[in-house]
Amino acid sequence: MVKSIPSSVYQAGDLVIGGLFPVHVKAPPPELEFQSENNNTSCESFHQRAYRWLQAMIFAVEEINNNTDLLPNFTLGYLAADTCLAESTTLLAAMAMVTGQEVDLANSECGSGPVVPVIVGDPRSSASIIVANTLGVFDIPMVSYLASCGCLSDKRRYPLFFRTMPSDAAEARAMAELLRLMGWTWVGLVSADDDFGRFGIQMLMEALRGTEVCVAYHEVIPKDYPKKTMQRIVETIQKSTATVVVAFLIDLDAKALFEEVVEQNVTNKQWIANDAWVTYSIISVPHNIPSLAGTVGFALRRADIPGLGPFLTRLNPSLASFSSDPLLKELWETLFGCSFSARLGGKLCSGSEVIGIGESVYADVSQLRITYNVYKAVYAIAHAIKEMLACEPGKGPFLEGRCPDLQRLQPVQIAHYLRQVNFSTPLKEWMNFDKNGDPPASYDIINWHVTPQGAGEFVTVGHFLSSQGPDGQFHINMDRVVWGGDSRQKVPVSVCSSPCPPGTRRAVQKGRPVCCFDCLPCADGEITNKTGSLECIRCPERFWSNSNHTVCILQPVDFLSYSDTMGIILSIVSAVGTVLTATTFATFLYYRHTPLVRANNSEVSFMLLVSLKLCFLCALSFIGQPVAWSCMLRHTLFGVSFVLCISCLLSRTVVVLVAFRSTLPGENLMRYVGPAQQRLGISICTLVQVLICALWLTLAPPRPAERDIMDIWGPKIILECAMGSVVAFSLVLGYIGLLACLCLLLAFLARKLPDNFNEAKLITFSMLIFCAVWVAFVPAYISSPGKYTVTVEIFAILASSYGLLFCIFAPKCFIILLRPEKNTKKHLMAR
Repeated sequence: MVKSIPSSVYQAGDLVIGGLFPVHVKAPPPELEFQSENNNTSCESFHQRAYRWLQAMIFAVEEINNNTDLLPNFTLGYLAADTCLAESTTLLAAMAMVTGQEVDLANSECGSGPVVPVIVGDPRSSASIIVANTLGVFDIPMVSYLASCGCLSDKRRYPLFFRTMPSDAAEARAMAELLRLMGWTWVGLVSADDDFGRFGIQMLMEALRGTEVCVAYHEVIPKDYPKKTMQRIVETIQKSTATVVVAFLIDLDAKALFEEVVEQNVTNKQWIANDAWVTYSIISVPHNIPSLAGTVGFALRRADIPGLGPFLTRLNPSLASFSSDPLLKELWETLFGCSFSARLGGKLCSGSEVIGIGESVYADVSQLRITYNVYKAVYAIAHAIKEMLACEPGKGPFLEGRCPDLQRLQPVQIAHYLRQVNFSTPLKEWMNFDKNGDPPASYDIINWHVTPQGAGEFVTVGHFLSSQGPDGQFHINMDRVVWGGDSRQKVPVSVCSSPCPPGTRRAVQKGRPVCCFDCLPCADGEITNKTGSLECIRCPERFWSNSNHTVCILQPVDFLSYSDTMGIILSIVSAVGTVLTATTFATFLYYRHTPLVRANNSEVSFMLLVSLKLCFLCALSFIGQPVAWSCMLRHTLFGVSFVLCISCLLSRTVVVLVAFRSTLPGENLMRYVGPAQQRLGISICTLVQVLICALWLTLAPPRPAERDIMDIWGPKIILECAMGSVVAFSLVLGYIGLLACLCLLLAFLARKLPDNFNEAKLITFSMLIFCAVWVAFVPAYISSPGKYTVTVEIFAILASSYGLLFCIFAPKCFIILLRPEKNTKKHLMAR
């Protein structure tokens, strides 16, 4: 046998709508011993807001009954019951409604109540889940005005559940979008210990998945609000570095939490509220404002229902309805602080008191949001019935085109028409249910401002529409927002780690959420040009990062140019050597008939001077930006000119040796080293180098190339001439070295020739200098960076050329110009 409804209000009609409202928020303790029925206990703590919801249902029913266009010749009734905000009493009331057993109704006949085919309620998700599961056996549809758990959208489990309250999934998306938009990546979560809180937080976590928002902590508020637990929760909130706290709670849970928040004087947090408490005026009292001013939250669309205010204030104990509404007496005593019983003592209620609009939570019609949901739920049922009444026999939606029988109406038939309702409310809002039984989601963004009296004022600063796009459309007027926390005028900062500045990247701290990270500078050659970069970007080819690693800059191109200090110095030295060689050539040409010039084949001397001049000039081809022709010219000119020079020296050395080593009678070796033979020998030696260079240029010629190097100022692109063939380059140098060593050996053998003829000694000294320079060249060339490689090569060319010029021709020019008395045949032949 189902227990009777604790407190209920009934009005007969052609179809009676059930209503579940938590007019009291504290149910009596259950009888656990099951020895007797406890009939003397009653619910406690009258909830004015919920009683307003109940009256809104009655108002909607009477408004529909008075509208002859909506349901002509059809009357709606209602049976509204108090659930005491407990699952047990909620299920008790629902079962009594649908079965009609032992219902205690003051306005019913013979003590038996009607069978209710559809119910408006329950406001709580946890209770709605229990009732929906239970009433599913009877196929009774429910239209909830406040249950928002996303789990109730599962039509496989709750096929007959509808609601005018948007799912938590939509509000969770709105909250996630707010957190992302404000840059709050480190937030705390507080939820209720029920299905509403659990599923709400789950939806929020799913909406945050894939974003940069991390959860610093998640606290759950138990339903009995133990003092120590509440203190610990608030201490966690206070100590956390997360400035933003998302409180996913019902109004009573929020009230219990903020009582402890105010007691501990927590004033440095930005609270984000869900729709269940963001407009709860009991919390926004002056005592709480220092802790809660600036709260931002999402509320259902606010509505102004014409005529509801006067309807709420019409109540009076003198009316005949007083006896039919057991809750009205308690409302009166709560509103006016009086009592109808003299036995209880205190002020007696006269019955002449007047309820003023806006003077109490019950009569406050400035924030009609949940009340409007109740209003829409009743109208949704009315429009479903309208479609049922309009059904034409033979064209109905049921078997063989049948229409519903209103005398034996099946609740599942009402559910069928509820799925298809599509209407405009008297407030011109379009209303329908989607495939999950959910309505379109529309939220106002509410901000708590402070009134001159120090109380909280609910100011709409934006809105969120879930129907516009997959993530909804989010609008907020930042200029109107007053923020919470220590900073009222600017957006609070709530991050675990400050965003990494440009030039650095994130490095997640081990064992901590991804929002907690260190900022590491980008490696050389990588940059980040915006704040909060996850990874550094590699610079394109030929670019490098600047010192701050914020911009890719073009790498400097480096080569030995004529504008460089070193290039200028080497060019001058090369030009001076060329001028000195030309001057020596002119001197020898002018004094070509003197004994000193004629003593050792003046033709070879002139050839040697020409080759030295080429050696000085070839140094200039190494300066400047490498191009294809310059790379081929510099190495070819270098190899041929030096071979020509050494060949001339070798020829003169051989002549000296033959002239002074022919001691046997009858020997005439000089015929083998005459001018023609010398020219032939020089030509053959030079031709070998020419052939090597020709093969080099044909098979693998030197070519311009780029090479990246790193010095103390950063990376550089070095433009140089690649060898093309290391073997060919080695052959060119090796052949020059071979001739130089052979010349040095022969000159060394002729070092003890007569003193007055010191040609062999001069060649020996010049070859020693030449070989020393090029032996030192090899390690210096290998170890020199960048353009200094070319500088070393030019230095070796110039040093060896100057060595040959001065060692060979300086003594002769000295005699020709300054000691002409020694430029005689007699002096040259003297021992």
